[in-house]
Amino acid sequence: MCGIVGAVAQRNITPILLEGLKRLEYRGYDSCGVALHMNGRLHRSRSTSRVADLQAQAGELDGFTGIAHTRWATHGAPASHNAHPHFSPNENTPDSARIALVHNGIIENHEQLRDELKGLGYVFQSQTDSEVIAHLVEHYYQGDLFEAVQQAVKRLHGAFAIAVFCRDEPHRVIGARQGSPLIVGVGQGENFLASDAMALAGITDQIIYLEEGDVVDLQLQKCWIVDHAGRRVEREVKTVHAHTGAAELGPYRHFMQKEIFEQPRAIGDTLEGVVGLTPELFGDKAEACFKEIDSLLILACGTSYYAGLTAKYWIESIAKIPVAVEIASEYRYRDSVPNPRSLVVTISQSGETADTLAALRHARGQGMPHTLTICNVSTSAMVRECVHAYITRAGVEVGVASTKAFTTQLAALFLLALSLAKVRGRLSAEEEAEHMRAMRHLPLAISAVLALEPQIIAWAEEFARKENALFLGRGLHYPIALEGALKLKEISYIHAEAYPAGELKHGPLALVTEEMPVVTIAPNDQLLEKLKSNMQEVRARGGQLYVFADVDSHISSGEGLHVIRMPEHYGALSPILHTVSLQLLAYHTALARGTDVDKPRNLAKSVTVE
Repeated sequence: MCGIVGAVAQRNITPILLEGLKRLEYRGYDSCGVALHMNGRLHRSRSTSRVADLQAQAGELDGFTGIAHTRWATHGAPASHNAHPHFSPNENTPDSARIALVHNGIIENHEQLRDELKGLGYVFQSQTDSEVIAHLVEHYYQGDLFEAVQQAVKRLHGAFAIAVFCRDEPHRVIGARQGSPLIVGVGQGENFLASDAMALAGITDQIIYLEEGDVVDLQLQKCWIVDHAGRRVEREVKTVHAHTGAAELGPYRHFMQKEIFEQPRAIGDTLEGVVGLTPELFGDKAEACFKEIDSLLILACGTSYYAGLTAKYWIESIAKIPVAVEIASEYRYRDSVPNPRSLVVTISQSGETADTLAALRHARGQGMPHTLTICNVSTSAMVRECVHAYITRAGVEVGVASTKAFTTQLAALFLLALSLAKVRGRLSAEEEAEHMRAMRHLPLAISAVLALEPQIIAWAEEFARKENALFLGRGLHYPIALEGALKLKEISYIHAEAYPAGELKHGPLALVTEEMPVVTIAPNDQLLEKLKSNMQEVRARGGQLYVFADVDSHISSGEGLHVIRMPEHYGALSPILHTVSLQLLAYHTALARGTDVDKPRNLAKSVTVE
């Protein structure tokens, strides 16, 4: 979602700020802007286009202190007057502005604060909750920006990461965070702020991860941090190598296409070092935890939630442990029955997903101390806050629609199922060896699925003319049908729904006509014959079936029945292979419809607001 970059230096920081924004474009945004301290005044440039446009119009900006931002609209439309940075006071004269501010997150009490500030004479030029913070800081400013920000943030309810600087205090930027990520980049005679270490790649690899409630004072030779109580604190400086090469498009048309084809490598990297199956894969103390727990609670959102649903099938089948899977944004607001012996598992690509973090904290607050995260970012809040972790190695994922992050999550969750089973004596040596052989074969098996692309392109040309689609799956593959429908709607804007195939006759069959494509996942498992009966229900109503069938499933193309044969039946790991085929279908359908594949409308990559 929104991105922040800030800097104090003894050189022109405009290129640093704008390059940082470009590195954050993958998060998704509707507008962008930059503000700098120049010749004793505040100067800014804002755009509702891409960062490249902002670079063109901000060419004359040159300063040593400044902030920049990409905004994903929440309060107020994606318009120039709502774009960050915000100034206060904000009359349209160059000398009037004293405070410049950028903000990630949502301020829940902004309406009350807005009314209060209007009563004090402040004029608002945007519909954002963020402008409230700028005026609040200006209201408290008495010559020390650090003190003003500390006072202002005490009034804020909700989630925020902010970066602020003042006309009257050159070479000083103040940052604060509560519920939204913010990091400090430590340099030599210069310091930086950002919402993501990637924004500072090539500038500094010395990173401080601010904690909840921290306020930081950045100056040329100083990085001073106080906690939520105003106490001076030291935070560890970590060396973080943010890889930028992975964010280059190379020969591919879109990042999503690149990331689909990177999955053999991503799976291989995620499994690298897994020589033997041990609980220590998930942390030094995981074995004792796995022996103590009696159930799992999986918390996740979106695509990660579907990974959790798939894991439920694996864990209950292999390890014989009951699993509950909850949408994180719902779990934290309902009355639930906490179980202190349950392992709370969070799944997140970024490790900063606001709803999942809040659900994790809620579970801990309910007396559930056993926590584990499956995450792609080792330095994220999710990893820092969980006792145990498995870091997937998908690499940077730029496309908003998750691909390699999802399949590496599935690989990690399958390892979790096996590890739990082994600790509890439910996995024989022969079964372990067979499962591990299958996992090591995954990269090659995925490559074989990718070779089906020409056949899938032919289907996509038909799908591109449709406005609705149904996806069907049974058992392990029902969550994969959900994921396939999500991918199609995310990037092609075709309305798509997924159902367990057995539910077809309980309502969804009413939607089936010859204009309704029905995508069916048909592995050769114990439910295949049941699934064939469901497919006949569709054909009898004139529906068009598009079936991904295993090579030995004995389903042949015919009138109203289109079949693509998967290279092989892959048993328990079959969901991973079928996921890849559905990703290709969504990608090529979106390509045929001419949508913005990597940056679909209204969506963001890293959902850091509630």
